[in-house]
Amino acid sequence: MVTDTSASQPAVLPPLAGTPVVPGVAYGPAVLARGEVSAAAIAAFGDGSYADPEAALAAYDEAVDLVADGFAAKAAQASGATAEVLAASAGLARDRGLRGAVRKNLRGGSPPLSALHDAIEQFVGAFTKAGGLMAERVTDLHDIEKRLVARLVGEPEPGVPMPDTPAVLVAEDLAPADTAGLDPTVVLALVTERGGPTSHTAIIARQLGIPCVVGVAGALLLEPGAPVLVDGTTGEVIRGADPDEARRLVAADAEQRASLATWTGPGVTADGLAVKVLANVADGESARSAAGGPVEGVGLFRTELCFLNRTEEPSVDDQAAIYAEVLEAFAGRYVVVRTLDAGSDKPVAFATLPGEENPALGVRGLRLSFGNPGLLTRQLDAVASAARTTGTEAWVMAPMVATVAEAAEFAGAVRERGLKAGVMVEVPSAALLAHRMLEVVDFLSIGTNDLTQYTMAADRMATDLAHLTDPWQPAVLQLVAITAEAGRQAGKPVGVCGEAAADPLLACALVGMGVTSLSMAAAAARPVGARLASVTHEQCEEAAEAALAASDPAAARAAVRALLT
Repeated sequence: MVTDTSASQPAVLPPLAGTPVVPGVAYGPAVLARGEVSAAAIAAFGDGSYADPEAALAAYDEAVDLVADGFAAKAAQASGATAEVLAASAGLARDRGLRGAVRKNLRGGSPPLSALHDAIEQFVGAFTKAGGLMAERVTDLHDIEKRLVARLVGEPEPGVPMPDTPAVLVAEDLAPADTAGLDPTVVLALVTERGGPTSHTAIIARQLGIPCVVGVAGALLLEPGAPVLVDGTTGEVIRGADPDEARRLVAADAEQRASLATWTGPGVTADGLAVKVLANVADGESARSAAGGPVEGVGLFRTELCFLNRTEEPSVDDQAAIYAEVLEAFAGRYVVVRTLDAGSDKPVAFATLPGEENPALGVRGLRLSFGNPGLLTRQLDAVASAARTTGTEAWVMAPMVATVAEAAEFAGAVRERGLKAGVMVEVPSAALLAHRMLEVVDFLSIGTNDLTQYTMAADRMATDLAHLTDPWQPAVLQLVAITAEAGRQAGKPVGVCGEAAADPLLACALVGMGVTSLSMAAAAARPVGARLASVTHEQCEEAAEAALAASDPAAARAAVRALLT
């Protein structure tokens, strides 16, 4: 970026740097989000003056209902990833284990706010120790505590201050309820001090199309109201940039994004290589919304998101009706259905196992069927029924597959029902054995979020490790390349359905490795498709080689950007 250091301009300070997750350039005043319950209200509340612990617990239950209902109402107004994380927060607020800890603390003589805080910290410790996806819920727990405290002391629930005029929103981190309510016409960009490229903030920002940089050390030291230039492609946050130059960069970015918005598909490189651009969906509503865009089908239907608030397993007929909504929206195209990826941070009451010490590495995904085979067979029956009813082509894949034997058994069950069978590549063993996996399945789909986490042994929400949870990590890209090459040799499709597919720059490198389809939040389809249309297959292959040869994610991004711009 060009900056002006003349005497008439403010001194240019060293840029802050983070992990870029949503491309785009924005310039505007910084608004710092520090949503807290007022100290005065907490002091006035004191110990609550409840008659006994049971009365205090009743007040807690009432606060929980209000907070959880608020999350659920927002989830009902949202779709896709936004609805997913809001529904999960509603379930977490109502968690029986959390209530039990609060009750125990109250009966032990703790005042209500202390009882709540200690219970939350108990869960924070357990989630942090569990690591993986569970550690990602720590931000949600703190947000829930603030909302419950507000309800108990009689204040409105805290949240992100919505600026009156366009601004850059800066925060330590953002809870799902805060991010979901952002207005992209007012919030020019998001900058967070914590979080990684697959955090809730990143996922929702990508769905909203807001330029976003996470893991920016020192972000909260930005001066409120001072203008900052945010580059969601390079991960730079620049203070003291020349205003005229900053506005020129923003205008150029806006012009580029406007041209991308005209892309109508199908996915193809400049020299004619077909690449399927697909959508990730969570339910009928999100499917109908995505179906109106330039996508050729669904690359990831997250079925577990339909059941986060269900206490009992729906019947085969009920499941079939739910799945048919998604399939109907894509009549004439095809839908890749993922079987229940329940467990870890997506607990489904009728499926997941309680009390696991490390659920991220425990019984989740396909592993749930090992002790409960009927769970899988009923779901497959429902998918097959929905496919027959709608006439839409359905592919079915299982998550968390680690061995060829698991893949073969699953594929047999899927093919018995006349459906195309595949597995997700999320566990490194599946990538290393991709050629053998393709001997028993029809396709592979790479879930880069989990593959990155498991390959790098780094919690997705550990800010200090955000550089490790970056899908541009060379080790992760090597596993993607191994999987894609196995698909090329077998003549079978290999897709990417993780957040990496929504990065236009990385998408080009993935295609160069041999990936045949990219599935993403619907909002990302046009930028990705347009970027692919601007490059040749040979350029994609050169980008892949450059990314694989890089020493770290920043170097990989820079090398690919230099080749393709």
